[in-house]
Amino acid sequence: MEPLISLVIPLYNEEHTVGLLNERLNQLMDTQKKEIEVVLVNDGSQDRTEELIYAIGMSDYRYQVLSLSRNFGHQVALTAGLVYAKGSEAVMILDGDLQDPPELLETFYEYFKNGYDVVYGIRKKRKENFIKRLSYQLFYRLLKSLSLVDIPLDSGDFSLISRKVVDLINSMPEESRFIRGMRAWTGFKQIGVEYERQARAAGDSKYSLKALFKLAYNGIFNFSEFPIKLITRIGIVAILISLAYSIYALIMKITFNAVPQGFTALIFVITMFGGIQLLSIGIIGEYVTRIFFQTKQRPLFIVKSRISDQKLHG
Repeated sequence: MEPLISLVIPLYNEEHTVGLLNERLNQLMDTQKKEIEVVLVNDGSQDRTEELIYAIGMSDYRYQVLSLSRNFGHQVALTAGLVYAKGSEAVMILDGDLQDPPELLETFYEYFKNGYDVVYGIRKKRKENFIKRLSYQLFYRLLKSLSLVDIPLDSGDFSLISRKVVDLINSMPEESRFIRGMRAWTGFKQIGVEYERQARAAGDSKYSLKALFKLAYNGIFNFSEFPIKLITRIGIVAILISLAYSIYALIMKITFNAVPQGFTALIFVITMFGGIQLLSIGIIGEYVTRIFFQTKQRPLFIVKSRISDQKLHG
């Protein structure tokens, strides 16, 4: 029997949470009358995560297990799960660290049955340290102010998405993925549900500072025109400053027969305009890099191995 709902969960070095995750998911599925599958995606883990989830997949037909050939990153691992998810009605996305409670499935599903194609979680409280919480808050507000689409504040990937929205996201070929932005871009009827985000069940966050910056860059550069327009605005300001200084120098020459001098001022001007040029090249480089990787048309991910109910039952 085809599942009505798929739960897609990417995992990277989560050996300490797999057991508890399996227990919570089993409890959830055992209490549901509707057919549910879980898609566990091993994103090139270097610990025992792959071994543990393979054991789960081999012993329980409700689990589908994908193992990617290397670490492709959280957003690509989510993409792999969405591609292989078979839920005919909807797909739920959540993290494997249990910060997103799978038990909210029933709440999300009620909204789904009432006509919402996307039901996303809004983080009411976070358990991270102050600096990380502040960084997230600033990023979400910056992204909302710059984005061409309405990306809800304080909402992550945790969501229940209808089959048609999943198919639309799967049809998007972009190489630099930002799932929550792509989800918002599709439109349709969407609603947020507040929840208190829990602390990690075990271990440390696998999102490094570099990975967080990459995610932020993808959000801003993929869903905003601001960076490229910023170059034009900076250029106009630089021209106005130059024009004002030229007029000032001309007035000084005509009125007082003197030309403003100063080595320090010259160094300042050269440094400022050099910095503007480098910033402009860097912004253009971000777009060129995305175009470069997109035109290669490489697959987004490579599945090394897979366990599904079809394998187990013929």
